[in-house]
Amino acid sequence: MSGQWRRPDPRTLLAHCAWTVAPLGSLALTALATGGRPPARAWITLAVITLVFAGLTGAGLLTWRRTRYRVTDDSLELRTGLLTRRVRAIPLHRIRTVDLTANPVQRLLGLTVLRAGTGGGRTGELSLEALSRAEGARLRAELLARAPGAAQETGDPVLAEADARWLRYAPLTFWVFGGVLTVAGSAWRALDAMGVEPWRTGFVRDLFREFGRSALWVTVPLALFAVTALGVVGAVLLYAENWWRYRLEWSDTTTLHVRRGLLTTRAVSIERARLCGVTLHEPLLLRAGGGASVRAVASGLGDREENRGRSVVLPPAPRAVALRVCAAVLGARAIAAGPEQGLHPHPRAALRRRLVRALVWGVLPVTVVLAALGWLLTPVLLYCAALWTAVAAPVALALAHDAYRSLGHGVRGRHLLVRSGTFGRRTVALDRDAVLAWTFTDTLFSRRAGVVTVTAAVAAGEDGYRIRDMSAQGAVGFAEFAVPGIVSEFLDRPLV
Repeated sequence: MSGQWRRPDPRTLLAHCAWTVAPLGSLALTALATGGRPPARAWITLAVITLVFAGLTGAGLLTWRRTRYRVTDDSLELRTGLLTRRVRAIPLHRIRTVDLTANPVQRLLGLTVLRAGTGGGRTGELSLEALSRAEGARLRAELLARAPGAAQETGDPVLAEADARWLRYAPLTFWVFGGVLTVAGSAWRALDAMGVEPWRTGFVRDLFREFGRSALWVTVPLALFAVTALGVVGAVLLYAENWWRYRLEWSDTTTLHVRRGLLTTRAVSIERARLCGVTLHEPLLLRAGGGASVRAVASGLGDREENRGRSVVLPPAPRAVALRVCAAVLGARAIAAGPEQGLHPHPRAALRRRLVRALVWGVLPVTVVLAALGWLLTPVLLYCAALWTAVAAPVALALAHDAYRSLGHGVRGRHLLVRSGTFGRRTVALDRDAVLAWTFTDTLFSRRAGVVTVTAAVAAGEDGYRIRDMSAQGAVGFAEFAVPGIVSEFLDRPLV
């Protein structure tokens, strides 16, 4: 009923009560680590946490009782506050994104959180917690239908859907090792905060004792294998949780929808008018496995941290699928024909700079430290320094050559293409009309090498995309060719 004040679903209170699971989980973890005898510090910590969560639950009850929302003919309004009444409104013609999110507890209760944004950051967003699933879907459809330029369903084909075979790309990410270390560190800090010393627990003490008694040439590979196995399982589970039931589609002629999630469901909407391009991500391991992921370069997706999560339109998947999604999102074959085709190579000075950096920053510091310690302590470290140099130098030089081969820039149709990186290679296709300004950056060393870094500024994504180490002589001319009119006054002046 348009125009009438409505209250969030009463089941929101149950979702707030679910917060008490955290203290109970902490108690169980502490009891397990101490053999059923938690120290007094743990009980005090748990009591404080329980009181905090009880306070938050009470605040949630008051918030629910004082929260109302409605959709009028020209705006979405939200009224909150107990002592101080606050009313916020977003004009319907300015709404650019409407997202639905539900964590596992909310899904179990049939709830969802709706967030409507204008693209103006957090000040231009309204969040409704929590609506029934049916009400959230209805309200989302209503807001998108009344946004500017809305159109009826056109029957456009689905751009991409989840495929169980894509799980093989999950281990080709940082989380294979980083995830294990992050979880272990978090558990360690949680136990330490409760007064439990993890290194004194029986299991950990026995594990280190057995590790020290065995031959290192056996225990070290086994430990690495165990960490890798745990990381692979964790990466696969995380991938499945984030991208299960994934679906990418143009629901109408103006809005791109991304739906995904197993336990926590997410639905992100990106208006076509806000799309400025796409980014093809090919990290080193994923590239070796023939995969890639895709992000949208779009405004209105929040700050940089939020943008990283909400801009992903394709998870790690086969490279052919990624290229096809890029073409479908752009509405052009700027990347689909192959991002490496038609790009201008960079001068050899760019290769020399990468070779020097790889040796000076990647190899030399460890060599110097080992050599110094070997000279001061034991000659064995001198042999370690020589071995490190012999192994690390070829690897560093190979990565430097790969980084140089990844460099490229060009213009293809109405899009500007920029490519760089080796550990995290990315190819960006930007709408040339979206480029607002150019920035030319050089240093003492880059001036001596005759190269300059050019940044294309856009009001979307990461705000600026750099063309690294391109020829200084042709930098201004290329910028003028790609986006005429911005730097034309500098064409007859030398680059300083």
